[in-house]
Amino acid sequence: MPTPDQSPDGLPARAAALRMLDGVLRRGQSLEAAAQGGAHLPPADQGLALAIAGETLRWLPDLDLLIDSATRLPLADDAKARMVLRMALAQKIALNTPDHALVATALPLVDGGPRRLVHGVLGTLLRQGVSVGDAPHLPLIVAERWRRAWGTPMVEAARRAIAHRPPLDLSFKDDEAAHAFAHATSLAPRHARLDRSSNVAELPGFGEGGWWVQDLAASLPARLIPAGATTVLDQCAAPGGKTMQLAAAGHAVTALDRKPSRIARLQQNLDRTGLAAELVTADALTWVPDRTFDAVLVDAPCSSTGTLRRHPEVIYRARPAIIEETVALQTNLLAHAATLVTPGGALVFATCSLEPEEGEAIVEAFLAAHPGFAIDPPKPAELPDFVTPTESGFVRTLPGLIEEQGGLDGFFIARLVAPRD
Repeated sequence: MPTPDQSPDGLPARAAALRMLDGVLRRGQSLEAAAQGGAHLPPADQGLALAIAGETLRWLPDLDLLIDSATRLPLADDAKARMVLRMALAQKIALNTPDHALVATALPLVDGGPRRLVHGVLGTLLRQGVSVGDAPHLPLIVAERWRRAWGTPMVEAARRAIAHRPPLDLSFKDDEAAHAFAHATSLAPRHARLDRSSNVAELPGFGEGGWWVQDLAASLPARLIPAGATTVLDQCAAPGGKTMQLAAAGHAVTALDRKPSRIARLQQNLDRTGLAAELVTADALTWVPDRTFDAVLVDAPCSSTGTLRRHPEVIYRARPAIIEETVALQTNLLAHAATLVTPGGALVFATCSLEPEEGEAIVEAFLAAHPGFAIDPPKPAELPDFVTPTESGFVRTLPGLIEEQGGLDGFFIARLVAPRD
């Protein structure tokens, strides 16, 4: 067995990836939060650990099928041996890691455990040839839930969407700069899309602050704030993409978030882009300002299942109990936001969720409880041509939309108009 000084190259990154996966699958953390434990590693190792953990999560059901095909008795879902095998196979499938490196970095992770089992299963599968389909399978409970809500074509599109990291979307302060951005495609005003993710800080114009990273779907809610709204409240603002959109459009923006660290990050983004907003650190459920606003944007915390392309862990974290918890929070946030809108003003509610409980059902229940409010469907040219409102006047983006151009995150958006006195 190698001594610590003779550990195989890449072993610290694999050990960090193992801890990340434990944090996500056993403790319910986001991958970003779980990755904080690897912050001491060199950047290259941090990146490799995240890549291994991310690809393991993308392909998890298929990896388990492979493992189960090579074991006489099933391994427990949370067994360390299963997790190490998952990681090794994910590297084979998605990262083209050589077989010798897979074995050399897998076995030390189960020192004191079933090394012979891991070695045997991995050797068997590598000799047979590790083969999976073009698109990962979703966890059965998630696939069935989405099939009931949106149909089989959406489930198949979600499988294709999670297979690869998405392109990089940038939002710009003005449309001219977006169209002038090199080697990019513009799919909407003030938007540019790069085919591949890049080191953001090294892209042209980062230091000058003319743009910020923001999925195109995430830019849609702020596009529904009426141009004539002078004062706008961004109720759940950090990290600030929508705040910057609104400020760039000329609105007087108040940005609210309850965590000082998130407000500090928002201020950094504003400083880089040269945009301005009034920042307030307070709880959005209880904050009572001394005025109302022409428009309020509620991009509410949610299960985030619509971000599965970038954050594959969400399909494992978004259990029914979590969805139920976020529904209660969204209901209360929207009800409080309604008290902050000037009569006749706009109230925009959005979630990056693929769960109808966190979208359509929230707004329908709100309208039943607040009969003075009404749906205000998007007007022509407010949204890109490929985004079509539903018959109810809602906006719903699902996997499969503009798939050939790189797709979109899943979002729900509704614009309501407040009653006049």
